[in-house]
Amino acid sequence: MFENPTGERERRGARTRAGGRAARLALRAAAPEPDRKPVWAGIEGGQYNPLSPSDLLSIHRAALELLGSVGIGQATPEVIEIATAKGCHLNAHGRLVFPSALVEDLLTKAAREYMIYSRDPAHADLNVGGGRVHYATSGEAVSVLDFGARRYRPSTLQDVYDTARVTDALPNIHQYGQMVVPTEIEDLFEHDINVVYAVLSGTTKPVEHTFNTVASLPAAMELYAMVAGSEKRFRDRPFVSFGGCPIVSPLRFAPENLDVLVATSRLGLVNDIAVAPQAGATAPAYLAGTLAQVVAETLACLSVVNMVNPGCPMSFAAWPFAVDLRSGAFSGGAAEVAVSMAAIAQIGRFYDLPTTVAASMTDAKMPDAQMGYEKGITAVVAGLAGANRVLESAGMMASLMGVSYESLVIDNDMLGMAQRVIRGIEVNEETLSVETIRAAVLGEGHFLGAADTLKSMETEFVYPQMADRAPAQVWAGEGAATMEERARAAAASLLSDHFPDAIGPELDARIRDRFPIRLPAERMRPIAK
Repeated sequence: MFENPTGERERRGARTRAGGRAARLALRAAAPEPDRKPVWAGIEGGQYNPLSPSDLLSIHRAALELLGSVGIGQATPEVIEIATAKGCHLNAHGRLVFPSALVEDLLTKAAREYMIYSRDPAHADLNVGGGRVHYATSGEAVSVLDFGARRYRPSTLQDVYDTARVTDALPNIHQYGQMVVPTEIEDLFEHDINVVYAVLSGTTKPVEHTFNTVASLPAAMELYAMVAGSEKRFRDRPFVSFGGCPIVSPLRFAPENLDVLVATSRLGLVNDIAVAPQAGATAPAYLAGTLAQVVAETLACLSVVNMVNPGCPMSFAAWPFAVDLRSGAFSGGAAEVAVSMAAIAQIGRFYDLPTTVAASMTDAKMPDAQMGYEKGITAVVAGLAGANRVLESAGMMASLMGVSYESLVIDNDMLGMAQRVIRGIEVNEETLSVETIRAAVLGEGHFLGAADTLKSMETEFVYPQMADRAPAQVWAGEGAATMEERARAAAASLLSDHFPDAIGPELDARIRDRFPIRLPAERMRPIAK
């Protein structure tokens, strides 16, 4: 199945040790080419389905019933005008009602997939749809875990840039979504433009961010065009998806975010919304009821997008969260969230819509065992369910209120393992290894030096960077470092040395002349030693 880039012997020829340790090291060093790796962006998921076919129909019908009777409150005058012209109406409570036939018709017009492009061929483009799975950051937390003090501090614009450039270096995270907010910038326009600049300066991977105000969109489009080379180049190969929360649960629009949704839809941009009720607080405690509500809310947004611009890309981004009913605290790492997000991935496939879910979150405050099991379980479940884009997937801590650089690099390891599980096992004549087994049994009695072992070691196995697999004596002799300590050192190294050339100096100067950029240029290059 896999080609050996170094020039393999005959596929079923001699199975000797091929030159000993030096040859094995040389072959391994030559192996990691772009088409020779154990995991990649867009591995097919969909193996895990928590809902039966009849469950899917019941949730769909309940969502249509809610839209057709209860409706959505707080629609803007613009959306009311657009929607009533298409067949919606305001009920006695002043709520916008969506007839079932209209919703189902608009579903047929919706985009089935979309692309978010990389600005560098070294990073994969995201083909979003089907069962293809991608992991991305996001979150817009307001605090960052300080390395030394082990306490959270307010997040800054520098953290927007720094989280982007650390993510740029982590191969198992496929998209950088805005992880923190610059809490020091109060002006909404300056906030939005500086986020755009920091995100695009920090990585050439596909990116995602939000706007506080629709008034920022024209300037942001100008900045995208400057980075792409022209507006046409950006429109042909968009490298940004646009977040936002156009719903306030239960069943109300958020007017400012709704304005952004309408404006980005008119431009045909990728709408990457988040509809995020919490079971037991802003949605029913029964998970099925939360699914019915969040599907109705998301279908309302999808309907608006496709009334404004049929076929405009939009993620079916229903994010059913939960609270701990003992305390009312948000529970992002809960098993209930994991199974609900998996259900959304399945519902998205039921509608044949591209999906975005939130998973790999944790309520832990430090990189510890709670963080590990909450993130690991939810990341694997979301991928196995076939969610197209799994957001919040790395670095998020403290119930989405904080970000940890250590966690970001640990999570890259974890996501590599998650993707390897999702990929599964390829079974064919070559991988069944009958001749390799025969040669080992009749020869050296092991497979350590077999050509198939050398050939597959970079394609069949994921090798974590933060995890320690050394014998206990070796680990103790090398200082007995914990994973948190190793991750802290790795994150510090990236922060010290990894500065992507995402925006060249000439373009950077033009952008700074045109926009009120607050990120100091001297903080965007290595410190002279």
